[in-house]
Order: sequence, then C-alpha cells, then structure tokens
Amino acid sequence: MHTLHTTEAGFEAARHLPTLPAGHPQQRLHGHSFVARLRAATGPAWRHFPGSEVSQLREHLAAQVQALDHRLLNDTLDTPTDTQLALWLRERLQADGLTQARVDVQSTARGGVELDPQGHPHLWRRHVLYAAHQLPNVPAGHKCGRLHGHGFEVLLHARQNAQGTVTAERLDALWAPLHRQLDHACLNDLPGLENPTSEVLSGWLWRQLAPQLPELSAVTVYETASCGARHDGTDYRIWKELTLDSALQLRHAPDGSPLRRIHGHTYTLRLHLCAPLDAVMGWTVDFGDVKRLFDPLFKALDHQPLHQLPGLADCDAATLATWVLERARAELPALDRVDLYETPGCGAVVAWNEAAALAL
Repeated sequence: MHTLHTTEAGFEAARHLPTLPAGHPQQRLHGHSFVARLRAATGPAWRHFPGSEVSQLREHLAAQVQALDHRLLNDTLDTPTDTQLALWLRERLQADGLTQARVDVQSTARGGVELDPQGHPHLWRRHVLYAAHQLPNVPAGHKCGRLHGHGFEVLLHARQNAQGTVTAERLDALWAPLHRQLDHACLNDLPGLENPTSEVLSGWLWRQLAPQLPELSAVTVYETASCGARHDGTDYRIWKELTLDSALQLRHAPDGSPLRRIHGHTYTLRLHLCAPLDAVMGWTVDFGDVKRLFDPLFKALDHQPLHQLPGLADCDAATLATWVLERARAELPALDRVDLYETPGCGAVVAWNEAAALAL
C-alpha cells in the first residue's frame, strides 16, 4: 500500500516573462490567481499526532507560497514561468524533508504545469468541445445506447523538452484541427469513433497527436465533471468521483484539539480503475457499473458517523481511503487507487502500487 498526502494553496502574484517572443502578451506585466498543489509522502516528523498530516501539510504549503503572494515574481525568479515556479517550490519542500514531493502549479483555468516523480515538467492545456454520441454495443435499455451529448473537456499533457518547443501555443495549434472535427458534431460519424466511449476517444486523440507531438505524455477526457478516462499510449485509466457528507472525529487527536470533537466534511471521493480495454464495449469498466457496485459502500459512508464504522482504526483521510480501497476491490478488482479529499485538494491518495500513487 502506498500513501501520499495532498494539499493545495492559492496565491495572487504579478509577473512578466522576458524570454518569450517579441509581442507576446505575457512579456508585459500581468497577474494571475495561481494554485500550487502538493502530493508527498509524509513520515512521523510530519505529524503532531496520527491523522494530523493533512492539516500540517496545508499549513506548510501555505507558508511556502506566502513568499510569493501579492508580489512581483520576477523579484524571486528571473523567468517565473509555471515550470520554474513549480521547480522552485519542489526544491524548497524537498529541503524540508518531504519525499516524493510532486508539485503542480496552475496559473489559469486552461493550463498549468505538473511535475512527474522525477521532477520533469509536463505542460497541460484544457480544451472544451460540445458533442453528441451513443454507444452502439451496450445492452438493450442502457441509457448510453440512446443518442445523447456532453460538454467534454480534454486535457493534453506534454513533457517539456530542453529545446523549449513544447508551449501552450503549440498545444493549442495542434488541438485546433481536432476541435474543428469534434466540436458540435456526432462523434460516431468520425472514422475510428464508431464506439466513442471516453476511453476510445482518449486513445483516438493520442493517435492523432503523438506523431506530431512525441513529447505527448497523456490525454485526459472528462465526459462529465465526475468521470473520465486517461490514456498515456500504453494504459487506460478511468475514474469516478462521488461526494460524501459525513460526520467524524479523530480518535488520536489530543484533548483540546478541534479534530477530536465530532465535526463533518463534504468529502470528494475519487475511484481510479485501470484495466485492458474491452474489445467489444470499448471501455475498461462501465461508469454505471462502478457506481452500482460501489453503492453499498457509498451508503455505509454517506450521511453517516464515520467514527462508528466497523474495522476503521481512525477517520483521517489516509486511513479512511485505505478502508475504502481494501473493501471496494472485492466488487471492483480493477480499482487500484482511491483519492479522498476533506476540502478541495486536501486529503490523501492511497494506491496498491507506487506507479498508480504517483501517476499524473
């Protein structure tokens, strides 16, 4: 079992990027509402008591970005790109003893940078398309067999190279002809998308882009805000996201700590599954089946006092995510990771293997 804790912190800052081509708008002084995200392994030194890791990590990241908040970033870094900001934060956090620290920096709703476990930056860009589809191979009566539509979101992830040719402008330019094909269209009408599941669409996009973009590292397709698929040229991964409104208390919190009192969260629970693509159905696991098979556990968690769950040692995010992963795999054997967030971006990632835990 591999466990990482996660947190995020926002900061407001100005910058200008002098190395960009003449006339580029970001050469001029401008500002962003940045979000920094951290996923890291935490040892005993990173907790006042078992279960305090999330709150301590949140406080620590907030203190680090305080050095950037409401400042001109060029006073800290000569060229404060998203990549350089992420690497600057990662270096400081690793110096503080956080191992496997993976730092992401997002500067706009459309893009940012993710650092992989080795610290290599991956630029990502978000694109939206409005399209219809139907799944021709589903059983009779399945709702996805009817023609319907989605506001899909597609994230393109590409590893930045030493030559500096992987840029937001290049990703946008490569996306443009695909957008013209896919947007306001019926996906089934396009060659190769006769069975346009999220997995098939992510693989189709990979095959269109990879020959032109060898640095491509993943294609993520959000079918809805709560489910989607990702393809990296080899594996297909899907996720299903749920929210839980639950009560809890932390048994190991010291007397006087607010965490020892009964309180509550609106949790975000994300189930990750990895499996071969079914040749007929075009999916790894049906999103509807994930929801249906997980439903008994969902009912045991939602609108419940979590501290009364049998077999649950405590109610911190990591212990609870582990409890979910161990029990859900009986019905969902492809499940290899559970993310549980107490508040946006703040919680724990628990996975059966290191690759799943550290995946972008």
